[in-house]
Amino acid sequence: MLGQLSHGLPDLATSENRILRMDTGEPVLLRGVNRSGLEYTEPSDNGFLAAADFTEEEVREIVMGWRCNIIRLPFNQDWALRGRHGHSAEEYLSALDQVISWAAALGAYTILDLQWLDADRVYGHTFDETGRPQDNHVAPTPDADSLTLWRTLAARYQDEPAAVFDLFNEPHDCLPDDPFPIQLVAEDGSITPSDRRSVTAADWMAWAARAIAEIRAIRPSGLILAGGVDWAYDLSRIRLDAPGIVYSAHIYANRDPQTWWKALGGADTLPVFLGEWGGSAGDLEFGRTLAAVLRRLGLGWTAWSWVDYPQLVQPPRAPAFQPTAFGELVRAELLG
Repeated sequence: MLGQLSHGLPDLATSENRILRMDTGEPVLLRGVNRSGLEYTEPSDNGFLAAADFTEEEVREIVMGWRCNIIRLPFNQDWALRGRHGHSAEEYLSALDQVISWAAALGAYTILDLQWLDADRVYGHTFDETGRPQDNHVAPTPDADSLTLWRTLAARYQDEPAAVFDLFNEPHDCLPDDPFPIQLVAEDGSITPSDRRSVTAADWMAWAARAIAEIRAIRPSGLILAGGVDWAYDLSRIRLDAPGIVYSAHIYANRDPQTWWKALGGADTLPVFLGEWGGSAGDLEFGRTLAAVLRRLGLGWTAWSWVDYPQLVQPPRAPAFQPTAFGELVRAELLG
């Protein structure tokens, strides 16, 4: 790409605890939503975007109707490298291109979030609000293919300021019934399986540093988001020596506000971003409290999720795009 996807959006950089436009040096507050779906929706005859019901009309509503200037786009590593069910990797990457272009034409950036390594492995089970088990497709760590992936994306979006990279969704300890070994970066830089069940801050920083080096060797500018451990909640010991790093935390209502410092405590000196926060109608008090903290700290964020539980928009989404109760809270923050 030669910048055509970005439609003139400027490159972004970091300075101390701020995100800045590189052309003017002005600070930028990035706020928006997660638009999930492309990480798990099997392609139809009409491709990946059609199967996920992902349209330009929807992007227009997100950017113009809700005034988002950034969209976080979870994606699937395996499909980006190998395609799926007769649909090629290039077709999948072209779907990502299309979303980036739709958003950038309206003035919004896109975060490419490595959410799933693939759609086939189940890394144990979590439980929903009724106690029913749910397949967990979010791996505890990246794997060796993740380095190939980021080299591929760095080359593809080398000259596309609109594309922001989120290294890995949620590093975390293995769930009790996760049958797979975690993958760790050895001292010599090789990727090795381990029979350990925990992912420490040091483990994750070794992964992040390795992925950042792969990206920066090809794409020297552009923002790179790095989450914390404990499902991207704990940033307190995550520090990376590289340019353009934004520290991205995830906070939901199950987290005690007395521990929010683990996610937000470094915001006075580091560029901190909230990659995920959200809730249902019963979480409005949590949402209002967190939104007020984010406003006070001047932090950017992308709320979860336009389409998936806990949804921000009521189904069917188009054409009305009516917000849920929590979605109304998020939209009011964006419009305010």
